[in-house]
Amino acid sequence: MRCPFCSSEDTQVKDSRPAEEGAAIRRRRQCGECGGRFTTFERVQLRELTIVKSSGKKVPFDREKLHRSIAIATRKRDIDAEQLERTVSTIIRQLEASGENEISSRDVGEYVMRALKDIDAVAFVRYASVYRNFTQAKDFEAFLDSMEQE
Repeated sequence: MRCPFCSSEDTQVKDSRPAEEGAAIRRRRQCGECGGRFTTFERVQLRELTIVKSSGKKVPFDREKLHRSIAIATRKRDIDAEQLERTVSTIIRQLEASGENEISSRDVGEYVMRALKDIDAVAFVRYASVYRNFTQAKDFEAFLDSMEQE
């Protein structure tokens, strides 16, 4: 593993432990060159996922982009980092379990919406406002009305 500080390849694992309820391994590493310490995570990847955008463009799946979008929706809400990681991991497992290598961005958005609905109503509405491209206050009203009817 290359050191993120000095780019040396001389790094050693100092500590390993399970993370994300056994779905990943957290490793503390130290660089032999600069002495810098950093953490890496090792996860099982069942298949290479490709996201098909609404424009038809295909891009590789990016776990960090999914994490960022959920983190933005849950910002300043009572959701800890561990719960956020579990949510991201659950969504990824669902995507991988679908059996498809190519998944539409719309499907990913629906998985996120379902997960956020169970976690936090405000985060759910925040995400929906971007995902469904709300442009006016009446878009929020219509969405909230449809939520109440469910």
